[in-house]
This record gives sequence, structure tokens and C-alpha cells, in this order.
Amino acid sequence: MKSLTCNKKIRALSRRELLETMGAGFGGLALSALLAEQDAVASSENHGESETPLPLVSPRVKRVIMLFMFGGPSHIDSFDPKPRLTRDDGKPLPFDPPRVLSFPLRHGNMVRSPFQFQQHGQSGAWVSELFPELARHVDKLCIINSVHCSNSRHGGAVLEWHTGSDTFIRPSMGSWLTYGLGTENQNLPGYLTICQSLSQGGANNFGSAFLPAVFQGTPIGNNGIPTKEAKIPFIESRISSRQQRVELDMLRRLTEHHLVQTGPDSDLESRIENFELAFRMQTAVPDIQELSDETERTFQLYGIDDPVTEDFGRQCLMARRFSEKGVRFVQCNSNGWDHHSDLKNNMENMCQSIDRPISGLLQDLQQRGLLEETLVIWGGEFGRTPTAENANGRDHNPHGFTMWLAGGGVQPGLVYGKTDDYGYYAVEDKVHFHDLHATILHMMGLDHEKLVYRYSGRDFRLTDVYGRVVHEILV
Repeated sequence: MKSLTCNKKIRALSRRELLETMGAGFGGLALSALLAEQDAVASSENHGESETPLPLVSPRVKRVIMLFMFGGPSHIDSFDPKPRLTRDDGKPLPFDPPRVLSFPLRHGNMVRSPFQFQQHGQSGAWVSELFPELARHVDKLCIINSVHCSNSRHGGAVLEWHTGSDTFIRPSMGSWLTYGLGTENQNLPGYLTICQSLSQGGANNFGSAFLPAVFQGTPIGNNGIPTKEAKIPFIESRISSRQQRVELDMLRRLTEHHLVQTGPDSDLESRIENFELAFRMQTAVPDIQELSDETERTFQLYGIDDPVTEDFGRQCLMARRFSEKGVRFVQCNSNGWDHHSDLKNNMENMCQSIDRPISGLLQDLQQRGLLEETLVIWGGEFGRTPTAENANGRDHNPHGFTMWLAGGGVQPGLVYGKTDDYGYYAVEDKVHFHDLHATILHMMGLDHEKLVYRYSGRDFRLTDVYGRVVHEILV
């Protein structure tokens, strides 16, 4: 290693010397981010114990917008109609239910969907009457009716979708993507989540775990406040930019001296990098979150002119604005899909709140030429049972349910996979969360088996030791 002392005194280092010396730290971060801007992420430097990954397949899309329905929306009332369930309404289930039920004492007979289904578009895909606006875009959707996961409880299933694990703290999918690809905009985080629930896993759902902290998700508000009031904390400072710059420079110099003595420290380096990003965000984020420059027509498109759709409409519009500015992964969150009772009224209310905003998002992305390079994902942590709970609700069902994708790289107008005749189990072309994660990474240009991070002597990845790319849904 190059000598860092002169007459036994620590001398000041130039930026070039610092980067040369800290081969395991900022050098890798900076190089990765710079090359990401040119869509050619590459680095031979290290982050802590792990080498920075390289894109290993041709990317189909540049960014992801996740529309997460917290609580588990009912697939058999939305995108997976079951005529036999309607015929056998009120009868006992003709096969054994899973051994583990969330609420076995409230498990009843089968109950038909109270909603009518109709085929739409050239694809003829079936969509419930709950989604009249989204049904107009059905030929843009790739509907997967055979998704399944491993946990029947909200906390475990939510974590499993976000991180690939329902039992351990692992980096979130958004963190893996930004770790693998860097950021397209140096003034913005690579990963944002809007009004996400702080329960059922909380911050672990958008955390970076053992990945460097610069890759964690940045929350905008939480589910306890209206989207209109959701802001990144402390984004507006009372201290002048000049004074902040002086303070940050001093902090960096102190850090450099400390690292000369101790060697690379990923946690400390990430903290300084986050301070720098927060400083830059003060000029970029407020303008993006301020929607006053959008037209009245855009507000109507997203449903921001209607109290019923305003909240989620604002999330979807912010997602479009952040995505077009280069944020890799943006998550919008709709909270309130856990319908153990009063299914009909609850589904009507929740679907009405998101139908117009999601339709507006898809239309807006297409009009702006962004849909081909953006992957939109819709779904929750599981589906619901075909059997009644509390007489007029449905229990958790992780064994077979629906998620859909739209955008570049997926086959539009495709309905893939099936559940059984009653909608309980995925039975054809089954797709586990691990498979979806592998497919999403593949579409972003990353091989899920090679996107790894060495921690505590073991190579970790989003899909752990599972997962296959579902090539059948790709163009």
C-alpha cells in the first residue's frame, strides 16, 4: 500500500490519492454510478466484502414502478374468474384446504364472487367490473394467474415479496437493483417508496440490510399520512447551501483522516455518501414533488381531481415524474386490502381508489414514450381464499393468486398460468416470488444467479438458491 505518512505525521490527501487508496470504497461507488449514467455499469472495485456486479444480459427495461397492494387483493374477484365457484356457491370445499390456515375457526364454505367479469381487448382477457378504466388497457398487461409464495401471514409474505426471504433480514429488491445498476441521476436516490406501511416488516421492506447503506430505499411519507403531505424529511433546510457545503467538506476531511488510520469502512463511507446525496437532493426533489406545473388534463387523467382517487393518483403521478428523472425503482403503496369481512364493499372502495390512477399512469407512460423502457408491476403479498371467512370475507391465500406486469420486455395481452377451478392453488405454469424476482432482474440486465454479495463468508443473492427466469412471458 502507498505510504500515507511524512515525518511520522499524517498529511492531507488529494482526492486522487484518496480514491487510489480506498480501492474498496468510494472508488467503486463513484465508478459504478458514473458508468450507470452511460448505461454501461462496470467496476473492478469492491463494496466491503463483495465485488460490484456487472449487467450480464441485454436489458429490456431501465426502471421499475411497483404498485403494491398491501393486505392481499382477491384474485378471484379481480382477474381470475371462477365459474365453478359461482356454481358451487355455499358448498363445502371439495378437497382438503391447506394444513395451515390463518384463521381456521372462521373457515366456511365456498363463496362466489359478487362481481361480474367480462372479456376485454383483442386478447380477450377477463377483468372484473371493479376495474372499468384498467380494462381499457388490458392488451398492455401480462396477467400471471399462477403466482404463489411461502407464507400465509402478512409480515412474512410482505417481506418475502420485498426481500426474497420471509424469515431473515435481507436486502430489498430495489436495493439489489440499485446495487447492480447504480443510479441514472446523481441528484436523486436510486430507490424511492411512497407512503409505505411501517407495519409487517416496516423499514426492512425497503432496507439494504448488509448491502452498503447508499442502496437502501428512501421513503416519502408513510401510510399514516395523505400523499399530498408526504415529503422526504428535512428536504428543505434553513441553512444556506454554502454553509452546508463547508460543513460537508469538513466532515469529509475528518472521515478521510479517520479512514487513513483504520482502513476502508463501508458503513462510514456510505453514511458520508448519503450526506452528499441528501445535499444534492435539496435542489432536485422539491421541484419533482411539486405537481403545480402539471396540466389540469394530467390531474384528471390520474384522478387527482376526485377525492376518491386523489391520494393514489398523486402517488402514480410522482412515480412517473421520478422515473422520468432517472430513479431506478419507485414503489407506490395502496394500503387496506385485508378483507376478512365485508368483501364486497371493501373491494369496491379499494378498486375505485386505484383504477383510474393506474389507468392514467399506463396511458401517460405510453404517451411519453416511457412505457417501453419501464416495467410496471401490480400485486400484493398474496391472494384470498375461495371459501368464506366471517360469512362475507376471504382469508389469506399464498397458494395461488394474480399479479400483472406491463411495459417493455413482457408479452402484452398475455394471460399466463392457472389456478384450480376454485382459485385455491396454482396448478399450471406456477410462478413463485423467486421466479418473478429472477425475471425482473433479467429484464433489467442482471443475472439473478450472479448478482451476489459476500457477507459473513457466504454469497447472498435476492433469489437465494431458488428462482428461474420465466422466459414464457417475455417478448
